Amino acid sequence: MGLCFGCFDGGNKRMTKEEERLASEEARARAAEAAQKKQEQPGEAKQAETAEAAEAAKEGENSNNDEA
Repeated sequence: MGLCFGCFDGGNKRMTKEEERLASEEARARAAEAAQKKQEQPGEAKQAETAEAAEAAKEGENSNNDEA
């Protein structure tokens, strides 16, 4: 019996290429999401620093009022 398994291997290669394409697409999406989060973080960090500085200034004013 002479069976041709070349056809089956070709199907596996197509599936592998499709899987690679999907994996690449997912990786690009994750990378874009990570880049977007990274860009957003400095703004959030700056807001947190500003809030902390404002609170520290209020505490400083309160302690100055207590001394007077």
